[in-house]
Amino acid sequence: MSATPEQYDVIRKPIITEKTTMASEAGAVVFEVAIDSTKPQIKAAVEGLFGVKVKAVNTTITKGKVKRFRGQMGKRKDVKKAYVTLEEGNTIDVTTGL
Repeated sequence: MSATPEQYDVIRKPIITEKTTMASEAGAVVFEVAIDSTKPQIKAAVEGLFGVKVKAVNTTITKGKVKRFRGQMGKRKDVKKAYVTLEEGNTIDVTTGL
């Protein structure tokens, strides 16, 4: 399968934290995705880009915090994360680039 530009618009970047490293041991990979993307779009994009079979997609939206920037109040952007569970035997190495 070849990757389409729409798939690169859906998946922004992998998220590598302590929590996502623990999830990867259970066969899940975490990506930051476009805020308006749906679970079927995320599944199709991961399968198309990485050539793996996706078992399930769980999403969460983290609301942006209100913070002070140079003395003025500002707001961080909302972030949507996708926890992608892979079928048995499939892996994605997020430490390498696309």
